[in-house]
Amino acid sequence: MAVATFGAGCFWGVEEIYRTLEGVSNTSVGYTGGKTDNPTYQEVCSDTTGHAEVVQVTYDPAVTSYEALLDVFFDNHNPTQLNRQGPDFGTQYRSAIFVETEQEREMAEKKIAALNASGRFKKPIATKIEAAATYWPAEDYHQQYLLKRGLTSCHI
Repeated sequence: MAVATFGAGCFWGVEEIYRTLEGVSNTSVGYTGGKTDNPTYQEVCSDTTGHAEVVQVTYDPAVTSYEALLDVFFDNHNPTQLNRQGPDFGTQYRSAIFVETEQEREMAEKKIAALNASGRFKKPIATKIEAAATYWPAEDYHQQYLLKRGLTSCHI
């Protein structure tokens, strides 16, 4: 099993997308990339801790690839927006890929370059590639938030 961590705005909808993918055995929402140990949702929402809301995906590379997870990431949020997704804004909603290895960094860089060259988006990709940092799971009520409410998305 392998782990991948993505920040694509509010983590509820992103988790639901990854949770249902073939080859994914677990998803967890939480916070990473900041300066505070064990941050709370309220602290992260203050936009002062430096953390991003993220989904950590545990997957079987024999069933789904890291590149396929990158495709899902870029297909399910607007990667051209800096520090916002829809009505949510602040650095905690940044588009970010938290890489575990140099190979993951290279795949992410290649994907961003290809998307920028493709003309698919009218603006350049704003997604940051950051080294994986300590992952802090979010509070229990955030885990599988949409599933618990019988929802499949939180799009407005």
